[in-house]
Amino acid sequence: MTRPLYEVTPNTWDFLKLPMITPTGFREYDARWKYPDEINLPGVTALGLGLGTQMRRRGIKPEIAVGNDYRDYSLAIKNALMLGLMQAGIHVKDIGPALSPMAYFAQFHLDVPAVAMVTASHNPNGWTGVKMGFDRPLTHGPDEMGELKEIVLSGHGVQSAGGGYEFVEGVKEAYLDDLVGDFKMTRKLKVVCATGNGTASEIAPELFERIGVEVVPSHNDLDYTFPNYNPNPEDMHMLHDMAESVLASGADLALGFDGDGDRCGVVDDEGEEIFADKVGVIMARDLAKLYPNSTFVADVKSTGLFASDPELLKHGVKADYWKTGHSHMKRRVKEIGALAGFEKSGHYFLAEPIGRGYDCGMRVAVEICKLMERNPEMSMSDLRKALPKTWSTPTMSPYCADTEKYEVLERLVQKLVAKHEAGETVAGRPIKEVVTVNGARVILDNGSWGLVRASSNTPNLVVVCESAQSEEEMRAIFTDIDTVIRSEPSVGDYDQRI
Repeated sequence: MTRPLYEVTPNTWDFLKLPMITPTGFREYDARWKYPDEINLPGVTALGLGLGTQMRRRGIKPEIAVGNDYRDYSLAIKNALMLGLMQAGIHVKDIGPALSPMAYFAQFHLDVPAVAMVTASHNPNGWTGVKMGFDRPLTHGPDEMGELKEIVLSGHGVQSAGGGYEFVEGVKEAYLDDLVGDFKMTRKLKVVCATGNGTASEIAPELFERIGVEVVPSHNDLDYTFPNYNPNPEDMHMLHDMAESVLASGADLALGFDGDGDRCGVVDDEGEEIFADKVGVIMARDLAKLYPNSTFVADVKSTGLFASDPELLKHGVKADYWKTGHSHMKRRVKEIGALAGFEKSGHYFLAEPIGRGYDCGMRVAVEICKLMERNPEMSMSDLRKALPKTWSTPTMSPYCADTEKYEVLERLVQKLVAKHEAGETVAGRPIKEVVTVNGARVILDNGSWGLVRASSNTPNLVVVCESAQSEEEMRAIFTDIDTVIRSEPSVGDYDQRI
């Protein structure tokens, strides 16, 4: 490498031959950049060389499954990544266009130790990135990402002989077979299938038809310009669209998927948008009857019901609240032998004997259909209404630059801990504790709470609040948490507010 990565700039001679990689793209558990503003194709090749070098350093068998999501530039990114992997002496098994969970499945199906999935996930067009892992079903966490970052940015990628390329046919079909198994609905079920013209458009409608579900199509034509909305089932634009489709069609529910298919959003038969953590409680209630005394992991953004719901407690369920992020959650589920993990963003981690432990929106969709099959007298709205009532905000994301957000968060955590230690209140209630495993989750004496943490994927903070008492209290919690956040001048506007 003849020049430091940070000295290469777009639209120059060097941009077409030397790597350019912005360091902030190496995040906690995957890598994401704006393309081509923050990474160029030689930079992606350097990333592949670094990933292959990391595999060799760790003594991992030099074979990897590689896929890409459905965006107009993802194939070019994948080709550049595969070139670097082959330079490192890695045999690449290219599975073609794929969902992220389809790539994770390929690790098992093809019996390869490693995976690299080119995807920007739910980020808008203009973003790219890679989700990668060595120890199935796990993906890179902070330690692995830190090591990869050092290899790539220091130019320590090592070329080795033995690299190769193979295009593998039939992975999509095997993935669908694995999802369906021998399950077939006997209950009539009409489902809005919302894919936002993203990658899941190629998989989800066929999956539903194979299990005997009547499909109401919703933006199921592949179109990488995303003409209707960015596929993100945590975003209110998509959820509102799903709700309108349910009410217009008389469907039993809507299931929606993000850009790479590892998340699932749910709207019930009354058009009510159910946040994923509440869907997790509904699923946990059903699974607890089949597998009593199970442990469920929930991320710190999730509802407090996992620990307090009487139905879960009746079946001996243990709740474990853990760090937000698909890599953190997968690892925690595996480490403590949990049956499943639930994340408010819509990632679900269903372990054996239900799934393999990785996050798969398609697997969740099948399991929700099975849940409806096991509860033939119940609608999705009935299941929602059976939960203890809480009032929660959507996930809100005020802007904070990647270069500043962790330092800002550290100061915010200190300020919120200081409020607790000083005996101050939030929403007029005493603070019971401040959990700092991932940002600050301020828990009040009645179980209501407010959270602020740093986004691992975008230049934002993340704010979520929930009240066990009323909408008024929920808004008061947000107001008090936001007042602390506003003490940091570098924090910008919210993407959405209550």
